[in-house]
Amino acid sequence: MSAPAVRPPAPPKWPVTLAWLAGALVVVGCVWLLGADWGRLFGLPEAVVRYAGLLSQGIFRNPFADPQSEWWTVAFQFMLDSISIAWIGTLIGALLSLPLGFLAARNVAPAWVVGIARTVLNVVRAIPEFILAIVFLLPLWGFHPAAGAIALGIGSVGTLGKLTSEAIEGLRPGPVEALRATGAGQLAVLRWGMLPQVLPEIVAFWLYRFEINIRAGAILGALGLGGIGFLLEQLFNGREWDRLGVALLVTIAVTIAVDQLSAAVRHRIIGGDVSEGRATAV
Repeated sequence: MSAPAVRPPAPPKWPVTLAWLAGALVVVGCVWLLGADWGRLFGLPEAVVRYAGLLSQGIFRNPFADPQSEWWTVAFQFMLDSISIAWIGTLIGALLSLPLGFLAARNVAPAWVVGIARTVLNVVRAIPEFILAIVFLLPLWGFHPAAGAIALGIGSVGTLGKLTSEAIEGLRPGPVEALRATGAGQLAVLRWGMLPQVLPEIVAFWLYRFEINIRAGAILGALGLGGIGFLLEQLFNGREWDRLGVALLVTIAVTIAVDQLSAAVRHRIIGGDVSEGRATAV
């Protein structure tokens, strides 16, 4: 008769406790080193109410009255400029990241090419868009929306290229092996065996990056590169709170609408048409 199994002893809890205490001490130390005036937090609710009242002055006026209608028109025009800048930047990033993504995939390119491609993507991903705009693009184009669009495009290459390479490395090998068994060349394998599998996921990445570029474009606009960020910066400096409230409302509403539309398109691309799937199952 075999001896009963002995339950192993439970691990000691003091290492976890010491880790939590050390983390708490680090947080407390960082808060103390900030030297912030924490007493001003008690006045935060009052400040929020006051600025909300200032910003809402223009929102609750008649939007069809002059000059109120012009405020809304100008805000929508600048927001459309932001969407255009983000869209062009996304197209630039998509076109450049697709070949780099294939070169950075281990199941496509040799190891030395993968190393170079991934190094390029890492360097591009490490540089913020506003640094690209200030250091490299403003001397060439000046304060022009083209500088913002190119900065967003270059900034998108790093992220999109990395996601593309990961999608390519995770594809199903069956279609690729079948093409190679028929004697197809490398370009034919890439075109007909790999690209059709990963393209829906890659397009979804592009749409998601478009959403990010809309928000990043607002920051670049504050540098004077056009778009809604430029309008918000001008209105804030001029303390035109009523017009600033209108511009903020337009920015929030349009951004939410674009995000919802993009999310629906991404879901349709990746998940397919649910009604068609049900009809096929029936």
